[in-house]
Amino acid sequence: MRPTKTFDQERAQFNLARLRRAGGNYEVVIDPDKAIAYREGRSVDLDEVLQAQQVFFDAKKGEHASEDRMQEVFGTVEPLVVAKTILEKGEIQLTAEHRAKVREEKLKRVVQLIAKNACDPKSKLPHPPTRIRNAMDEAKVRIDEFKKPEDQVNDIIKALRPILPISVESRRVAVHVPATHAGRMYGALQSFGTITQEAWQNDGSWKGTLELPAGMVQELIDKVNSMTHGAATIDMVK
Repeated sequence: MRPTKTFDQERAQFNLARLRRAGGNYEVVIDPDKAIAYREGRSVDLDEVLQAQQVFFDAKKGEHASEDRMQEVFGTVEPLVVAKTILEKGEIQLTAEHRAKVREEKLKRVVQLIAKNACDPKSKLPHPPTRIRNAMDEAKVRIDEFKKPEDQVNDIIKALRPILPISVESRRVAVHVPATHAGRMYGALQSFGTITQEAWQNDGSWKGTLELPAGMVQELIDKVNSMTHGAATIDMVK
């Protein structure tokens, strides 16, 4: 049996999930990073999210929720069952500092995703991260700290279009890798996109066509040249 967790009551207001139901507040003390991961649907045990397996009316004051009220409102007196409802349906309370940290991390990931998956429709080149970030500032884009970056990208691209010419496009490239590099190069190519055609040649070399986000083409070229010491050939497919 696991030991019961306790928490520093002075810091409880910093790490709370709160749900208002039936005219009262119900709170649990949480690890904020793990709580966000839990809300995003990542594999996190509820026990890891909770700093204490207790339900409160007011965690800062140390006022525990009574079993009678939990039974009446949630239909159970089990703290973990009530905590699960609070986490899934309530509001996660973050300090301003922690909220800013999470938003910055997710903003960087969003910028990275846009740089890799979108491009300037005229030049067909990816926008530099700084340009994307400046456009996001101008468009007053708000990062949702409780949503995965991948789930926010499409809406953010729509918000950027009045400010930044941007198009989500894919490219097809034909790659020919000599036999001496083909084996170890294959896995690297798969990490960039989808191999739509491929054939192993009689001399042991590999030829294939790869479809990938437009913003990743130059990264692919650099990677292939580095791994094959310039021995591979890469051509754009129209």
